[in-house]
Amino acid sequence: MREKVLKAIDEAEGRLKSLSMRIYENPELAWQEHRAVGWICEELEGEGFQVERSFCGMDTAFRARLRGRAEGPVVALLAEYDALPGLGHACGHHLIAGMAVGAALGLKEVLPELEGEVQVIGTPAEEGGGAKAKMVEEGAFDGVDVAMMMHPSGRTIPARGSLAVRSLEFVFHGRAAHAAADPEKGINALDAVVQTFNSINALRQQLPDDVRIHGIITDGGQAVNVIPERASMRLGVRTLRQEFLNELVEKVEMCARGAAMATGAKLEVRRLGPVYAAMKVNRPLARIIEGHFREFGLEIYEPPPTGGMGSTDMGNVSRVVPAAHPYISISHKDIPGHSEEFKEAGRSPLALERMLVGAKVLALTALDLLTDRELLEEVKRDFREG
Repeated sequence: MREKVLKAIDEAEGRLKSLSMRIYENPELAWQEHRAVGWICEELEGEGFQVERSFCGMDTAFRARLRGRAEGPVVALLAEYDALPGLGHACGHHLIAGMAVGAALGLKEVLPELEGEVQVIGTPAEEGGGAKAKMVEEGAFDGVDVAMMMHPSGRTIPARGSLAVRSLEFVFHGRAAHAAADPEKGINALDAVVQTFNSINALRQQLPDDVRIHGIITDGGQAVNVIPERASMRLGVRTLRQEFLNELVEKVEMCARGAAMATGAKLEVRRLGPVYAAMKVNRPLARIIEGHFREFGLEIYEPPPTGGMGSTDMGNVSRVVPAAHPYISISHKDIPGHSEEFKEAGRSPLALERMLVGAKVLALTALDLLTDRELLEEVKRDFREG
């Protein structure tokens, strides 16, 4: 069965690379990934998968299912395909989609011999929209035994945590006035934004090392000779410790409230989108994936205990089912995500070859889980006890 799986992925090489590069060359932002979803669903439908579009009420989500000869374990392969504003596919989601589809095509060849089911779940809007978090709330993973995906990176890492994150928007309302003739008659909303940033910077020295707070000014006024009557900012508030997130958010919001009091502006606080949960690492799954990585000769790196990580809504999935979110290197050197350098690496011959390797690792891991009930139970036990 292993040989059948690997052969099927090799035979689909051209189609998988073409699919990935079409997504790469036609970047679509969160909730707008209509072309990517169409291409992926057409590929899976052509292979006999039963495809449900607009899954969980989301236009650019889908679920594709293929059953084996009898009921058994259900393994879900998750695909991402949204791009970043201004950067396109600088996070490699076109490769994530290719790996999920490739793994599914490999498993299709042996499913008639197996008890169980393979699903490909298309999850839009990972970059801020949190589709997976909404899918969890809708019960999309009820009945799923294990969920997996693989992310491109500068280094190959079988498992690592992620930071829980809450997105915030602060809007300050002041009073406009002529900045030269009547400044004393105005209330400067931009000053409140600047003061908030300064207060957060002062707060950092009393925060744990795993905390990350970062933001941008989204509105700073319209003219230099007018006291800004409205100003706004957006922030990402992150921590490795899920249980600390709410307290951390309160501390950041107090910085904004203090700035509003100091300047006389009125404050509007908006908590945006769903919370991205911290990733719950499954150790047996990580061990299986590492073994398959080594089969293909990949150099394995250990992640640092803190720092060097972002956030993903796969963390929400990992809180309801055993889940894996490994990283596979697409470069001969470590490169930062969300950068032009990463975007260029994502179209390289090495990246496309590693996409095929990633598909094989996912498929072989799924095959292990579908054929070895003791191994599957070990994975589930770690999830329950972790």
